[in-house]
Amino acid sequence: MSRAGDWLAERFPVSPEQLRTMTNEPVPLHLKRFWFALGGTPAYLFVVQVVTGIILAFYYQPTPATAYESVRYITEEAAFGWYVRGLHKWGATLMIAAVILHQMRVYFTGAYRKPRELNWMVGMTLLIATLMLGFTGYSLVYEQLSYWGATVGANMAAGVPLIGNLLQQMLLGGETYNEHTLSRFYVLHAAVLPMLIVILVMLHIALIRMHGIAPLEDSNASKPVEQKTFDFFPDHVITELIVGLGLMIVLSVLATVIPASLGPPANPLVTPEVIKPEWFFYVAFRWLKLFSGTFALMSIGFIVFVMYVWPWIDGWFRRRTRFTEASVWIGIVAALGIIALTVWEGLVTH
Repeated sequence: MSRAGDWLAERFPVSPEQLRTMTNEPVPLHLKRFWFALGGTPAYLFVVQVVTGIILAFYYQPTPATAYESVRYITEEAAFGWYVRGLHKWGATLMIAAVILHQMRVYFTGAYRKPRELNWMVGMTLLIATLMLGFTGYSLVYEQLSYWGATVGANMAAGVPLIGNLLQQMLLGGETYNEHTLSRFYVLHAAVLPMLIVILVMLHIALIRMHGIAPLEDSNASKPVEQKTFDFFPDHVITELIVGLGLMIVLSVLATVIPASLGPPANPLVTPEVIKPEWFFYVAFRWLKLFSGTFALMSIGFIVFVMYVWPWIDGWFRRRTRFTEASVWIGIVAALGIIALTVWEGLVTH
């Protein structure tokens, strides 16, 4: 072995055989299906968001006087700025969609059941953190709709019982949108939420490693389904690389064909006739329009609480009733309700 090899082996005392054993954990065969391997997609898109976000941060200036102009400069004058901003925007959209689909897959396959209840709660927190990442990112553009969307969001937070005023103060830096608000959204978007997501993903992966990947179950099978596996390296790694390359092509096409747009700059003195949040908040926005403020907020909080503790509610159903697969039908009804409210809000102008 060369002197450089001896130096490295002394400081990193792991042989190639040991490294292969450590990284080449058998992967269940059902992860070859894209529906079951959705967990890697948001992780890849998060990396895209971090890289493109760092590039955009070289130009973006988070103050009310400069934010809109810096976004306009990125979009219209900086070299390939339109492309990087397009990747960032569409990456956020696809990441949120992928996290929602991954959480739905975990739900409908019962992968949250004992002993994986805590990992389900980690996944729920990741979903909320991802939605908040989208909300704060949308607000940073400082165009008319993003300004008023942030104002409406902060006012909704103020309606939360007991801690509403505290949430509003933390978001806005005061009781109304002011010169400190944009920098707070920027800190949340570029530092606090990404760091939280990294910590949660590490915890998520650690729990998966400790419990193993949830096996594929067949409720109609008379005997346990044989769990076939394949190698993590190179088989699964190559699959992930192909998926990542495909996502990069999709993002590039979207960024080119439907580039990130820029509306009129924020005007705090003029309230738009129509205020709409990003698509992933359509369901909550429509719910708020249908019911009174306090009831709507309380019911949304209750639904989120039920989703967090669902593994224990489902366990009670399975132990105490004959409706052992009630979660499937409840999930179908909930999914149809979410789709209906989202489409409803998307189609109407008010």
